[in-house]
Order: sequence, then structure tokens, then C-alpha cells
Amino acid sequence: MLILGIILFGMLIGAGAQLILGRHGRPIDWTMAFVSGLLGSFVGGLLISLLSGDGIELRASGVIGSIVGAVLVTLAWTALRNRSAHG
Repeated sequence: MLILGIILFGMLIGAGAQLILGRHGRPIDWTMAFVSGLLGSFVGGLLISLLSGDGIELRASGVIGSIVGAVLVTLAWTALRNRSAHG
């Protein structure tokens, strides 16, 4: 159950990152949401939680770090996809 919860949380964070950045009339890319949500949650959430002293518990700092991490991963993914499409 924990694994399923982590996957769903990551997908929601990744979808939120796409909504924050704007979808430009396109539907949510759930593959990108899955990847960016999990990577962003792991890197951003874990890093911010540990730096703020909250540990690994679910706190606001970890959720904010997860969103920031997912936004950064989504930006990188979009930049790489656009770069490979044009070159």
C-alpha cells in the first residue's frame, strides 16, 4: 500500500508541476507527471526535509520541496524534448 501511495503522490505532484508551468492547451502528460513527480519528490522533498530538520516525515517543507523538484525536472524534460525536436 505504501508503494501505491508514493506512486500516486508522485503523479499528483508531477501533474501539479505541469499545471504550474502551463500546459499550452495540451492535456497532462502522465508519463512526464510520473517521472517528474517521483524524481522531484525524491530529490527536492528529501533534500528540503533534511535541510529544514524535519527528517523523513511528511511535512509542509517536504511537499514544497517535492513541487519545486518536480517543476525543475519538468522544465529540464521539456527543454530536452524541444531541443531534440528542433535539432
